[in-house]
Amino acid sequence: MTNRRSFLSGAALIGAGMVTKAGAASLPEAHVHSTATTAAPVAPPNGRPYNPVVTLNGWTLPWRMKDGVKEFHLVAEPVVREIAPGMTANLWGYNGQSPGPTIEVVEGDRVRIFVTNKLPEHTSVHWHGQRLPNGMDGVTGLTQPGIPPGKTFVYEFVARNAGTFMYHPHADEMAQMAMGMMGFWVTHPRDPKLHAVDRDFVFLLSAYDIDPGSYTPKINTMTDFNLWTFNGRAFPGIDPMVVRKNDRVRIRVGNLTMTNHPVHLHGHTFEVTGTDGGWVRPSARWPEVTTDVAVGQMRAIEFIADEPGDWAFHCHKSHHTMNAMGHDVPTMIGVDHSGVAQKINNLVPGYMVMGDKGAAMGDMKMPLPENTLPMMTGTGPFGGLEMGGMFTVVKVREGLARNDYKDPGWYPHPQGTVAREWTGELPAAPRAPDAPPAKPSTPADVKRDGDMHHHH
Repeated sequence: MTNRRSFLSGAALIGAGMVTKAGAASLPEAHVHSTATTAAPVAPPNGRPYNPVVTLNGWTLPWRMKDGVKEFHLVAEPVVREIAPGMTANLWGYNGQSPGPTIEVVEGDRVRIFVTNKLPEHTSVHWHGQRLPNGMDGVTGLTQPGIPPGKTFVYEFVARNAGTFMYHPHADEMAQMAMGMMGFWVTHPRDPKLHAVDRDFVFLLSAYDIDPGSYTPKINTMTDFNLWTFNGRAFPGIDPMVVRKNDRVRIRVGNLTMTNHPVHLHGHTFEVTGTDGGWVRPSARWPEVTTDVAVGQMRAIEFIADEPGDWAFHCHKSHHTMNAMGHDVPTMIGVDHSGVAQKINNLVPGYMVMGDKGAAMGDMKMPLPENTLPMMTGTGPFGGLEMGGMFTVVKVREGLARNDYKDPGWYPHPQGTVAREWTGELPAAPRAPDAPPAKPSTPADVKRDGDMHHHH
């Protein structure tokens, strides 16, 4: 079985003859970040000012300024990503992670991105949604040759439009995107006061099909994915989004999976304020609690966090909030198989009856194959959350500092504000009135085809 060590040692061999020492010295540093924690927003050290974003379970790629140009260095390479504690995956990504780092620039910036290929095959980078010269669009065979293994290509263009974008390969896409090659791009407005919010979160939706006990995604899968992630992390490995009460909050979501995702926020209403095509003018917005993010799309939502608490934020497709999901399990609800179970238990001690009362796992702890996540997991202040995949919590708290993103723990509910068992007398349950008896049916007048036409 391919493990972390053997997977990455192959990458080292691929990259060994990448560039000469002189060539490497002329490139900007290829910053690497391998931890899966959410990095704090970083104020720009030079160039035009902007309000930085926070990449959920990710980070922003540093740059260097050279003759007025922002220079970045992306390295396409095999990476090992922790999907959640207890499971890692052999993926392809950029600069030590999948998804790769977020790139932040300002409208009007000239940017130069060096892309070094440490993969075992050619690649390219498409700057999804950007307005740029045709030869910088990153489509292998159409606008450029592929970047061969061990080589470095350079892309250069002006970030013309403020907005929310992505980057990903247009080379052997079925394999490379299924292996996790994607990243986020934000172009900030020239005026930092334009579209300003207090907290601005970004992440990509991604999905994988990784057999229990294995490490590498099956790249030919079209529909039966079993791991659904926010920025390459499955709940409970996804960090919460921490905000101050009354903050104006923006959440930007990009979708590079094979299906749409209705993203739902509890406890608040929001407006869709941006897409990868640009900002939505205020007169075209309307209140929502769920917005559908289709394949290849970006959506930016905004809301005022005026309700303290721990509010769920998740994809509303129920299978997308589970892990290691099997799709061929029969429904056993209502089936009494206790007699059969006893016979099986005589042969297989410890066999458990499952599914006859529903699919809740409760506190059952079942042995799992190596490197496999439970289907539903995570623990909250009231017990098991029974969630996985595309699920996290927006934690709204009073009194946080402006740049305080530390997890504040679980919400302390005021007295009397938690749903509880009722032990008093129950009121009478109103019932719908009985339906009136049905009228006896009468034979319908049926016209034969011959009665409907005249023949001459």
